[in-house]
Amino acid sequence: MTQGPAALEPARRRLVVAAVIVDDVTAPTRLLAARRSRPAELAGRWEFPGGKVDAGETPVDGLHRELREELGIAVELGDELPGPDDGAWIITDRHVMRLWFARVARGEAAPLVEHDELRWLDADDLFGVHWLDGDVRIVETLALLLERRSA
Repeated sequence: MTQGPAALEPARRRLVVAAVIVDDVTAPTRLLAARRSRPAELAGRWEFPGGKVDAGETPVDGLHRELREELGIAVELGDELPGPDDGAWIITDRHVMRLWFARVARGEAAPLVEHDELRWLDADDLFGVHWLDGDVRIVETLALLLERRSA
């Protein structure tokens, strides 16, 4: 059985957007992590809040919508945290993620939909939770940033 060119192309990954919610977007010292409550295979693991971008949405619009739906908050966005793969982070075989630093501008973050706990973490606490596999590289990058800020 031969494979044509289309069979050799890597599967296109769906865009996920997320926020690194921090205490200060220009000089962060801690960040907000969210523990998933579903689906079962991800329950109990920690992640950055966000989600998939819907058709017709810009990544930023999708991020604002996801944070309203998941945490009941509005945020002020800071800089994007560019990843090593064309500015994005490959988090699964099917998903690529873009992240922005964000500060809560309105509301109080609460786990409304897919999470059962939120926790503020400083540089010393970042690896005290069990992150989703795809988020570990991001957390390692953020740990270096937070350590420099707290030194």
